[in-house]
Amino acid sequence: MKTPRTVFTCQECGAQAPKWLGRCDDCGAWNSFVEEHPSAPPSGAADHRYGREGIGATATLYADVAIAAAARLSSGIDEFDRVLGGGIVPGSLVLLGGEPGIGKSTLLLQAAGLFAGSGGSVLYASGEESEHQIKSRGDRLGVGEAPLYLLAETCVERILEEITRLSPSLVIIDSIQTVFSLKFQSAPGSIGQVREAATQFLFAAKAQNVPIILVGHVTKDGNLAGPKVLEHVVDTVLYFEGDRHHSHRVIRAIKNRFGAVSELGVFEMTGSGLRAVVNPSELFLSERAADTPGSAVLCCVEGSRPILLEVQALVSTSTFGNARRMAVGIDHSRLALLLAVLEKRAGLNLASDDVYVNVAGGMRVDETAADLSILGAVTSSLRNRALAPLTAVFGEVGLSGEIRGIPQAALRIREAAQMGFTRVVMPASNVDPADLSDGDASCELVGVRTLGDALDALIA
Repeated sequence: MKTPRTVFTCQECGAQAPKWLGRCDDCGAWNSFVEEHPSAPPSGAADHRYGREGIGATATLYADVAIAAAARLSSGIDEFDRVLGGGIVPGSLVLLGGEPGIGKSTLLLQAAGLFAGSGGSVLYASGEESEHQIKSRGDRLGVGEAPLYLLAETCVERILEEITRLSPSLVIIDSIQTVFSLKFQSAPGSIGQVREAATQFLFAAKAQNVPIILVGHVTKDGNLAGPKVLEHVVDTVLYFEGDRHHSHRVIRAIKNRFGAVSELGVFEMTGSGLRAVVNPSELFLSERAADTPGSAVLCCVEGSRPILLEVQALVSTSTFGNARRMAVGIDHSRLALLLAVLEKRAGLNLASDDVYVNVAGGMRVDETAADLSILGAVTSSLRNRALAPLTAVFGEVGLSGEIRGIPQAALRIREAAQMGFTRVVMPASNVDPADLSDGDASCELVGVRTLGDALDALIA
């Protein structure tokens, strides 16, 4: 048999070259090529149905395909099930990424304990911790006597053997960057190893109809480490986010073949583990000071969940030659654009002032519905006058100063009314009293069409 040739693989994009290159021609990364030695395929590989000519699956007529109505499996954590689209789908492959120490292992061990306690067996395979370390954390989290199997293993083939032997209802791999396949001689975490391990776990999940959850590391830029093909292989991609200086954590669905994307789940980190937050609006507004200049309440929507957030702004005279613009929780470029609109369309001079904008609580808002709340908070701080009491706001601001309509306005209004707000400043195109229920009828809707009308309605 011919000896497999040596290849050099880029650790950023997965491109391969017959020799080492200082710079990758595909992605432009420097010093990213690593030598890999693929092992020879085992003698029995030709018996695999993908390796034999003339043997394979046959095409099926679309009308003849029967859909199996498999019920979703509950992880025992409602917020986790919400992000997944209602529960864990049997046979699915889920990727959960997050920064080190954010609580990925804690969340999955809690879910494994609750899932096993409800009657389904769980295999928790860890390549970063021993069984004793996992058991120590499990005792702190209150994991009781349940069919939860712990496996400290980094070899993909051995993990698959245990999956076949135990036939668990749920498998957790912590993490995909620590496991390796015997088919490659490269180190764990390399492009080839991550791609091969994810593919083998995908085949196991589909063949045995068992859901598998993979833990993934992230780079310093906050993206999932490894090849981009890793995100394409899995069915669901989740990001576990949070600020180390705050107790709350957030799970976002970036990709979900079985549910809505951009869904959000909120947790609070406690001494006994992660606790699901049923009412995030109450959590983020609990420390808000009333009648304070530079503070506005935003009605935003994450996935299908409405959340009220506090947008804070501080405008002060610049002591340096150039005014500073700093933003936390919103896009810095978006802030610069909105300040330009405020100066041009509202006649406010901010050229010599420092402007600082922050979304309280460590949340990040990407939707354009936050535009009007940002400009309202900035104007309030500049004039040193608080916004009208018990007023919530949302709306997109255009370059000509017009207030554009946004989707899911009724959902935002209903959340504001439930939190005790009696007045909502919003785009005039979204004002529809028919969307209000009987319990929300006491909420006054103020429709605005221009930036000037909005600031007049917001400033008390």
